Amino acid sequence: MGIIFAPIGGLLIYASSQVEELIFDYSNCKDAPVGKDNAKDARANVRASFKTQSKGDTPYQWYKNDDVDVTLDNGVHINTTVCSLIFDIPNDIGAPVYLYYRLTNFYQNHRRYVKSLDLDQLKGVAVPNATIGTSTCDPLRLDPKGKAYYPCGLIANSVFNDTILEPRRIGGGNDGNQTYPMTNKGISWSSDKDLYKPTKYSYDQVSPPPNWIKRYPDGYTEKNPPPNVQEWEELQVWMRTAGLPTFSKLARRNDGDRMLAGSYQIDIQDNFKVDIFGGTKSIVLTTRSVMGGKNPFLGIAYVVVGGICIVLGTIFTFVHLIKPRKLGDHRYLTWNSEHDGTGVATGASTTSKSFFNFRRRG
Repeated sequence: MGIIFAPIGGLLIYASSQVEELIFDYSNCKDAPVGKDNAKDARANVRASFKTQSKGDTPYQWYKNDDVDVTLDNGVHINTTVCSLIFDIPNDIGAPVYLYYRLTNFYQNHRRYVKSLDLDQLKGVAVPNATIGTSTCDPLRLDPKGKAYYPCGLIANSVFNDTILEPRRIGGGNDGNQTYPMTNKGISWSSDKDLYKPTKYSYDQVSPPPNWIKRYPDGYTEKNPPPNVQEWEELQVWMRTAGLPTFSKLARRNDGDRMLAGSYQIDIQDNFKVDIFGGTKSIVLTTRSVMGGKNPFLGIAYVVVGGICIVLGTIFTFVHLIKPRKLGDHRYLTWNSEHDGTGVATGASTTSKSFFNFRRRG
């Protein structure tokens, strides 16, 4: 077993080591300095694993701009904080390249949270208010006026609403201010897409969830109707609940273009509050290996188990060589002192006779 497990574990560890990854924690972006000219060193917030090391004096920085007027994808204007993360890519990264957001201490696996949705609603059915009022969407079923929330439930209400823009290569020369294209299409599972259909509700029949107030400040209107959840892949990704309190969800991807070495900046519209649940949020820029993302745990487990098997096997071998034990043989099994000298006992009759003699002496 050890000879099999240890090499497999080594291959898994090697595959994990080939994944290039950058994790940038921006939970406390509110504490970052204002303006690019005041950008602050943020190395304490970064974990990076690349084939080569960054050579710059300050490869990781951040800053913010408050009260920035931004336009959401539904045309609504809001003022929000934009957090800008500057980081160095020390070597070219081959496609595909993935951009995730990672949350910690967020329990999507809580029983009440997991079941707080209505599948018929998501499939496009205009579920009556009376039905929603007794559905599993508790505690977010109906608004104060008695209209159903769409989508109802805790999962949709808490959807991750930071807008993570595409990485932009910065610096002097012709290579400056080039956007590395990353799409938010194709980020959800094809099986998930089949669960969502355009709603049959009219805009005046339902209300947006409470946490969607920035996106729908006047509620659903003719100009700003309920979203088409069949096309909203970020929501589909969020609605697939995670099994652990620390999880990553795909936000963007590029399947065809190499990411060139250089300094990059990602701007994030900072809307999702993590301090209310004592968690953190990060972006994860990563590649993949044949075994998936960067996670050496499985490989280490294989090596440890293989090592234990090899050590125990070696010990048992030495013990056997130093102090061998006779092989077990049914001819040596007896509880009858009157057995014959040949030590041969065969058949059920012999066993029964020996047992009878044993009982008689007892």
